[in-house]
Amino acid sequence: MSEEPWPAPTATTEVDATVALPGSKSLTSRYLVLAALAEEPSRLRAPLRSRDTLLMAAALGSLGTSITDVHGTGSFGEDWVVMPEDLRGPARIDCGLAGTVMRFLPPIAALADGPVEFDGDPRARDRPMAPVLMALRDLGVPVDTGGRDALPFTVRGRGHVRGGRVRIDASASSQFVSALLLAGPRFAEGVTVEHVGRPIPSEPHVVMTVEALRDAGVVVEHADPTMWRVEPGPVGALDVQVEPDLSNAGPFLAAAAVTGGRISVPGWPQNTTQAGDALRDLLDSMGADVTLARDGLTVRGTGELYGIDADLHAAGELAPVVAALAALADSTSRLHGIAHLRGHETDRLAALAKEINNLGGNVTETDDGLIVKPMPLHGGLFATYDDHRIAMAAAVIGLRVPGILVENVGTTAKTLPGFTDLWARMLAGDA
Repeated sequence: MSEEPWPAPTATTEVDATVALPGSKSLTSRYLVLAALAEEPSRLRAPLRSRDTLLMAAALGSLGTSITDVHGTGSFGEDWVVMPEDLRGPARIDCGLAGTVMRFLPPIAALADGPVEFDGDPRARDRPMAPVLMALRDLGVPVDTGGRDALPFTVRGRGHVRGGRVRIDASASSQFVSALLLAGPRFAEGVTVEHVGRPIPSEPHVVMTVEALRDAGVVVEHADPTMWRVEPGPVGALDVQVEPDLSNAGPFLAAAAVTGGRISVPGWPQNTTQAGDALRDLLDSMGADVTLARDGLTVRGTGELYGIDADLHAAGELAPVVAALAALADSTSRLHGIAHLRGHETDRLAALAKEINNLGGNVTETDDGLIVKPMPLHGGLFATYDDHRIAMAAAVIGLRVPGILVENVGTTAKTLPGFTDLWARMLAGDA
């Protein structure tokens, strides 16, 4: 039975809270993959435990990797110790709706000795997959797709991959590049990935992948902006503290701007490869007072909320929350560079336009984004399409608009389990 819609709380006063957030999904997923390829055990400290990362851990476990809980010293439970073993098949991998699982693991499965079947949620079968599957075929890896390069498919691993040079079009997702780079050090000849096509969206995630590989002692060359070379060689063990997930901070920091209050996020890194760090400039442009100090980030609302013209190509995951803020602002916003969001958990551009307009808004889709004209909004059901970012955007709108009912708010567990409890604690000043 589906859950009842969640009544998004309306703020009756300015928020004033410190919100501690669990680790980055993107970093946790990359560290798990590299730890599975390493020569010695690794320890991930304060990793994110969400649907996506648990699916990743389970998938690697089905390929022979041992991942165990050990007592941690942080605020978010236990650490993970990852014991690498020889990758093996046969195996079946449930991708859920996780782009990291469905795209990062086919090249890893190619290193396993045996067939590895991939499938996921119904919507996952519509997500773009062709570039990474075509690249594997170019590298000599048999992939069975039934004539359609999408889930479900089977990678017929042979225990080794020759490697070499591949050309792919990663304009639909940066994850296609990251997938090949992560597996590259275990290919006999390494891998050289050349991107051909429109600019890569969310490019900071490729930078994150390169830095994670280098943290593990892997040699990565990136002299050309559209080409990456990973040298073959050992992957070193990791002992890493996972940064808090900066994109998950979006709705909480937005709450400060919407209510004119204060939200602090401890542990915000001074330097990071996370795309969510763009929140600092975006919220500043929209009228908030943003301060990054050694102990974290603080956002204070000023009572003003301005519309913006923003290219979100490098940080498309922030678009839903920014669109929610734009719907509550005092002037028109233009969000662009995000055509690739049509291929995420849902078509995020269509979903945001439809749901905000159903509340009385005025949102127009463009070829690569949204034009948001603020209008008086009213309550109503806000569909989320099983998309965690859409649910978080609805919660932001609900801070100011009474009567917002969020459908399937539980989908936020994809990246932030306990979101509604944390949201309530933020409003109570006890997050």
